[in-house]
Amino acid sequence: MDTDDVLALVGRLFVAIIFLASAFGKITNFDGTLQFMESHGMPAVNLLCAGAIAVEALGAISVILGYKTRWGAAALAVYLVAATWVFHTGPDQRIQLLKNLAILGGLLNLIARGPGGISLEGGGKA
Repeated sequence: MDTDDVLALVGRLFVAIIFLASAFGKITNFDGTLQFMESHGMPAVNLLCAGAIAVEALGAISVILGYKTRWGAAALAVYLVAATWVFHTGPDQRIQLLKNLAILGGLLNLIARGPGGISLEGGGKA
């Protein structure tokens, strides 16, 4: 086990935890999340909220386990761009926008480099 593989694992955990926390928050405050989404003019909020939970949870689990990492990271990246566009483009959202761009950078790095050796895929460029 080399240092790069350990750092890749820790990086995957750090990138994924925000998506797991977000999915958990949506599940435990489903009605509040629906109201928030409606306040931003989103249609079909029940369906979109359930879809968001699925993408966040499954994408994060994929990244954490290092299984189909590129697919999980790509799904999270697409989701993140859409969520950022809808919720974080206002003048009072600059820090949230920049945070999401930093997360997007981590996801793009996972797509480019793979999960590292400590993963179910077992290698960097799987």
